[in-house]
Amino acid sequence: MAFPYIPSGGLIQTAFNQFRKSIPAKVDSSTLKKLGIASSNEGAIINILKFIGVIDDENNKTAEGGKLFTQHEDAKFQSQLSKLLKASYSELFELHGDTGWKLDRDSLISFFRGADETSAVTGARQATTFQTLAALAGKRDETVTSRASSGSRQTKAPKPKPTKKAPAGVVTTSGLDGKLSAGTDFGLTVRVEINLPANGSEATYDNIFKSIRKNLLDGRA
Repeated sequence: MAFPYIPSGGLIQTAFNQFRKSIPAKVDSSTLKKLGIASSNEGAIINILKFIGVIDDENNKTAEGGKLFTQHEDAKFQSQLSKLLKASYSELFELHGDTGWKLDRDSLISFFRGADETSAVTGARQATTFQTLAALAGKRDETVTSRASSGSRQTKAPKPKPTKKAPAGVVTTSGLDGKLSAGTDFGLTVRVEINLPANGSEATYDNIFKSIRKNLLDGRA
């Protein structure tokens, strides 16, 4: 059997999360559709499950599958999955030993392409599949959280953006309401819009600017 592959490692993780909660006696396309798992990729998930020996050729759960997915403790689940993967990917481990778990992506693609004479795209997907399974077995860090049954990836809460503070003693505002009292110990940045009467006399204009100087610029009440 050629090495299995799937477009996204997240589809594998979703399936394993579900099966750790409860794995049906038969896992076929109909079962996966009812569970809402791997839409349009049901066949790929089934091939992966068959490849590692947790379902048989008739899509029935095997003894190994029951043993794997009923392991509640992460450490025991990972240990059991590691054994299945090492047997299923025996060609990889015979060639690289335990370092096979940690091979970089390019090395994995080269191995799978050479083993199955696949295209670059298929080789990359085979590498993704192995990396995801190895991560679920606790052998790699990609893709999954430390607990495969958590159902989601761990994400860090975004850091709050720093708030810019105005310099001490300075107040900024978009408008002005009221007057500044004399002797106020802070600066005020304002924008004043003055609409001068078109038919005003010179005295009218003088009075307007005197009022501005008195109430805004000099700081007198």
